[in-house]
Amino acid sequence: MAATTKAKLRLGEVLVDAGHITELQLSQALALQKQSPSEMRLGAVLVQNNFITEARLNAALAQRLNINYVKMSDAPIDYAAVKKIPKLVANKHCLIAIAADQGTLLVNINDPLDYYAIEDIKLITGLHIEVQIADREDIFNAIHSAYSEIETQIAATGANQAAEQVDVLRYVDISEAADDTPIVTLINSTLYKAYAAGASDVHIEPYEKQTRVRIRVDGQIIDYLSLSATLHNSICARIKILGGLDIAEKRAPQDGHFRAKLEDIEMNIRVSTLPTVFGEKLVLRLLNQSSLIDNSATLGMEQDDYEAMTRILYNPHGIIYFTGPTGSGKTTTQYMVVEMLAKRNVNIATIEDPVERVLAGINQSQVNVLAGLTFESGLRSILRQDPDIVMIGETRDTETAKISIRSALTGHLVLSSLHTNDSISAIVRLLDMGAEDYLLANSLVGIIAQRLVKKICPFCYEEYEPTEAQLALLGDFRPTTFARGAGCHNCSKTGYKGRVAIHEILTIDGKIRNMISSKAPSEDIYAYVERENKLKRLQTSLQKLVLEKKTTIDEMLKLTYYVN
Repeated sequence: MAATTKAKLRLGEVLVDAGHITELQLSQALALQKQSPSEMRLGAVLVQNNFITEARLNAALAQRLNINYVKMSDAPIDYAAVKKIPKLVANKHCLIAIAADQGTLLVNINDPLDYYAIEDIKLITGLHIEVQIADREDIFNAIHSAYSEIETQIAATGANQAAEQVDVLRYVDISEAADDTPIVTLINSTLYKAYAAGASDVHIEPYEKQTRVRIRVDGQIIDYLSLSATLHNSICARIKILGGLDIAEKRAPQDGHFRAKLEDIEMNIRVSTLPTVFGEKLVLRLLNQSSLIDNSATLGMEQDDYEAMTRILYNPHGIIYFTGPTGSGKTTTQYMVVEMLAKRNVNIATIEDPVERVLAGINQSQVNVLAGLTFESGLRSILRQDPDIVMIGETRDTETAKISIRSALTGHLVLSSLHTNDSISAIVRLLDMGAEDYLLANSLVGIIAQRLVKKICPFCYEEYEPTEAQLALLGDFRPTTFARGAGCHNCSKTGYKGRVAIHEILTIDGKIRNMISSKAPSEDIYAYVERENKLKRLQTSLQKLVLEKKTTIDEMLKLTYYVN
């Protein structure tokens, strides 16, 4: 791979000679460049004014300079190489080192004609520099990911080194450890890395000789750090202080939460502790308020599911349940629905534990058991506040279920979540909780069941021939190939990257009401909705994703084995 040697080559001449822009466009761009603050680079001016795309600009430069134009996702990054260039320099010049070998540093850069940048890194590293062109956004994303990983590893090393000095002690002074800078740095950098990786949870698990840190990304647990066991009490103390928990209580589980600001992103973090043989296990759930979702215009739903849900929301009163296991995204959907309803001229009040996202124009209350504010007492008070719509974070007990149903019968639209496997089993769950069948039948208007399905990693996607046993799982469908992810550095060797939501939306009609009030078995309700084609099952949506090669047959089995 040749290093850049054509020091007098001008970008405009390269593009005009290649026929990508005209002399007139070049003149216009040069004039605009002089008018721009701090004289923006010519390439940026050309792209910004749509004279050329960034991809074509980079491809033309690469061809003329006899260097590679690459995608950052195509090759692994060597963190030892990354560390040779300070982050400030990498950000300043939009470049990142990706490999080092025998005195040569391979660098991906957005502007290979920026010879000052290349000379800078030559002086800093003392190495021969070879360059490749990559897109600007790809490079900055790689900088963000790689340097956050390096900072976390450095923090972990520092914390482990500090722990070695007190390794001979059998007990750690919690009050001193809580202010220990290496511990604070370690926790902050771990949270930052978890956020950068898109993790939903951080697990801090104590064992006899180590503390293991794992993160859950796209629903899958990934090993992340291994720390000295002597650090564990210090980590627990720091996180308990942040979460407002009792640092002296180690024998009973505790729950708390705190807020963190990461790169201007407000994030709620739930803290849960659980005593184990070797100490307290900690789980931190990251509730990001700016998560991106597929199909955002339809709240992450397929168009037909969105239309079915919208018809349910036209009801002026009644109760709608969002169901699914922990981590299925039902709370996110519930919040998006509330935001959509808030556009109407209505009074909306909520009772939650905790408030995971602050919504504009909505009266949100948080459960505080110590102060006497529970779901039941909070809901009773909300009903005296003249609400049109009430959101209950979760229906957890008989009392909450009964008050919710009565609220729906007295002219309110009530939204709540429930932990069940699918839509129809929510009816069984509510009756089991003690809800009166005739009241439930007259108040229930719809149930929305949801799952998050892992998508095949696009970077290591591969197709393979299915077995007869696998084909049998798809019934009448007989595709010639299935798809899976082989596992690569982009997906942490899991074969999956990103998730998509699937939904099962049950609209309660007169027939189903009669079946609920007459205590008909759930099998009869399943038979009715399938016979009348009134419900698209979760398994049907998953089969479609498998056939479209967006997910795997293993993921389908994992999520819907109980629906058969």
